[in-house]
Amino acid sequence: MLLWSLLVIFAAVTEQADSLTLVAPSSVFEGDSIVLKCQGVENWKIQKMTYHKDNKELSVFKKVSDFLIQSAVLSDSGNYFCSTKGLFLWDERSNIVKIKVQELFQHPVLTASSFQPIEGGPVSLKCETQLSPQRLDVQLQFCFFRENQVLGSSWSSSPELQIPAMWSEDTGSYWCEAETVTHRIRKQSLQSQIHVQRIPISNVSLETRAPGGQVTEGQKLILLCSVTAGTGNVTFSWYREATGTSLGMKTQHSLSAELEIPAVKGSDAGKYYCRADNGHESIQSKVVNIPVRIPVSRPVLTLRSPGAQTAVGDLLELHCEALRGSPPILYRFYHEDVTLGNSSAPSGGGASFNLSLTAEHSGNYSCEADNGLGAQHSEAVPVSISGPDGHRRDLMTAGVLWGLFGVLVFIGVALLLYSLFHKISGESSATNEPRGDCRLNPQEFTYSSPIPKMEELQPVYVNVGSVDVDVVYSQVWSIQQPESSANIRTLLENKDSQVIYSSVKKS
Repeated sequence: MLLWSLLVIFAAVTEQADSLTLVAPSSVFEGDSIVLKCQGVENWKIQKMTYHKDNKELSVFKKVSDFLIQSAVLSDSGNYFCSTKGLFLWDERSNIVKIKVQELFQHPVLTASSFQPIEGGPVSLKCETQLSPQRLDVQLQFCFFRENQVLGSSWSSSPELQIPAMWSEDTGSYWCEAETVTHRIRKQSLQSQIHVQRIPISNVSLETRAPGGQVTEGQKLILLCSVTAGTGNVTFSWYREATGTSLGMKTQHSLSAELEIPAVKGSDAGKYYCRADNGHESIQSKVVNIPVRIPVSRPVLTLRSPGAQTAVGDLLELHCEALRGSPPILYRFYHEDVTLGNSSAPSGGGASFNLSLTAEHSGNYSCEADNGLGAQHSEAVPVSISGPDGHRRDLMTAGVLWGLFGVLVFIGVALLLYSLFHKISGESSATNEPRGDCRLNPQEFTYSSPIPKMEELQPVYVNVGSVDVDVVYSQVWSIQQPESSANIRTLLENKDSQVIYSSVKKS
């Protein structure tokens, strides 16, 4: 009886061992879930269930349970089986299942259009990989890195990245990553070194940009400094040759830079140059002469005529001049806003216009100056023109006045000569004629003091005329305290009665 019982138990155990089976998926790719099932045993008979991989325990359960691998990786490949321990302390072991996890996509490889690009030039990066033919429907996304910094807009469905310009500071290690959109599998490429090549500066030039193509006072001027070759950060600077001082400086990733002068002055005219430097060597441009054209100022009109008054037939000169303005200057002349003519001043200054006057030329005159930068008009100058009769009367009046002036001059000269001639003749007559020929009426003189001696009488002035009888002579003496009036009477009794002597008493 006991032997029979043992045989029954042995048969049951053998049947149980043959029924323990490990169930696993037949095809597994990276990222797939793997579920291992240990089947053929009832829960009430199990005290312990263990899953193994390559003879190593993976997990132990106290009841019948499945073993789950959430996202398979290549390292999950191996030989799996399960084992159980029953109520009667026997061990059971399942069949061995070999699982091979297949690669979903290959490790990406970073490629570049150039691993030694020229500074300033573009570079194209590509993250290359390939999906398994059995999983071509899987979607991937890509990301690029430089020195642990993300490039571009992080993750993208495109395996390519375009970098418009590479600079010297962009030199470094680059790599890319590829992953499934479910984020289960991510793979990284090997790092690749990219070294950016810098080109020295060459062919520096300076040019001007101004409205209308010419530099005009008061307007904007742009000084453009450019190079034909050179990479990296280029530092541009501008200078005026006369002073050598810097007008401005800019550093930027470009082959040209601009310096703006908002409002040019006449004093800004001169020679300029610029320099460019990208760290290799500072290169200077050729010197450029920049002339500044100055608009004309308001002109001044001056009228010039032969006489004090303008008259019909006169030649009137109209002179127009602008004190400021770059030559050449064109002057236009107007009479009551009607154009009379024009005249040019190629070297600057003023210009004239001659006009033969008629009676219709009275009115306002003006002029205009223009050098192509804006015309300026002068103030109006009025002109009044007298007729031909009035002009003739003016000439006659002037002739009469000059004739009278000539007559007066002639009379004055004649009187002067006459006076000198009679003075000389009078002195001669007074000396030669005897004093006894003259007689003085003694009754006309009355003295209260004595009359001096004759030798004390000194003639002061003698007015001598001709020797005609009708001429009156006047002789004057200075008498010094005459002693007796009787003496003078006696002395003068013998004088000629036709001669009148005047005696002046001196105090």
